[in-house]
Amino acid sequence: MRRFSWAVLAGIVLMSIDVSSAAAQEDSKVLRAGIIGLDTSHAPAFAKLLNSSEADSEVAGVKVVAAFPGGSPDVESSASRVEGFTKQLADMGIEIVPSIEDLLTKVDVVLLESVDGRPHLEQVIPVLRAGKPVFIDKPVAGSLADAVAIFDLAKQLNVPCFSSSSLRFSKGILGMRDNEKIGKVVGCDARGPCSLEPHHPDLFWYGIHGTEILFTIMGPGIEEVTRTQTEGTEFVVGRWNDGRIGTFRGLRAGAHGYGATVYGEKAIAPSGGYDGYQPLVVEIVKFFKTGKPPVSAEETLEIYAFMEAADESKRQGGVPVKIDSVMEKARKAAAKMNLSAAQ
Repeated sequence: MRRFSWAVLAGIVLMSIDVSSAAAQEDSKVLRAGIIGLDTSHAPAFAKLLNSSEADSEVAGVKVVAAFPGGSPDVESSASRVEGFTKQLADMGIEIVPSIEDLLTKVDVVLLESVDGRPHLEQVIPVLRAGKPVFIDKPVAGSLADAVAIFDLAKQLNVPCFSSSSLRFSKGILGMRDNEKIGKVVGCDARGPCSLEPHHPDLFWYGIHGTEILFTIMGPGIEEVTRTQTEGTEFVVGRWNDGRIGTFRGLRAGAHGYGATVYGEKAIAPSGGYDGYQPLVVEIVKFFKTGKPPVSAEETLEIYAFMEAADESKRQGGVPVKIDSVMEKARKAAAKMNLSAAQ
């Protein structure tokens, strides 16, 4: 029988230790995160959660190291807050940089937090071309066409990208889609605050939260949308391609709150409410570590098509609008942008 020398055996052991040590270091590597847009409370809230986390925390392994303020002078809730939030991040020891290009030289992953959805396409293009995984906060864009363009470019460049409202990951909402006590979901009435902002489609600004509740519970498959609007209320009815009905009630008058009534094969039950930012940040960290989006681009685009179809229904006096029609229009507009990966 052939025998290994002690020297060879020792070398093999040392080699395995080195490999194991390198793997452990890789697993424990802290991803450097950059924030684009310091005009929303999400920026300091997310940075605080990530940068103060303990080593065994669910949000450990990602640290915010740099931020670009951005800001939109024609949106009051942006212009009035960017200076204060920028100071908050600087006080945390986070480097404030003068451009997105500077930011990208310092980070591994990006959180696009600009409260105004209109500049998101322009802001995310250099991020995607730099190959940096990116989370895009709501609204994903200022139009459905821009949203399509963003996800198309991310796919072309094979760069992980996702967007979501924090409401999606609240335990009592996420747990309703597959709930044994309720059974298969046959319908849902979702609700949430719905303030308007003149530079965005009506539901994109704040109605996104309640709309995301609806889709989290119902799943994709929306086919047709009808909308009624009054001064204090939005009421949007969606028909899914399997005949199910889901509604979103946007609240501007009276008491406000997030939630839903869920209709199942076994029972009718209320969903839970809002659980704060932590559940979303946990998912963002998982996404940055794995490169696997927790919400597909297809489902996200359905959500924005639902909201765009609601606007089209309003423009046409409340008639039903097919999702395919607004998606076709948006895809044509996105194609004209010619955002090729080669540029």
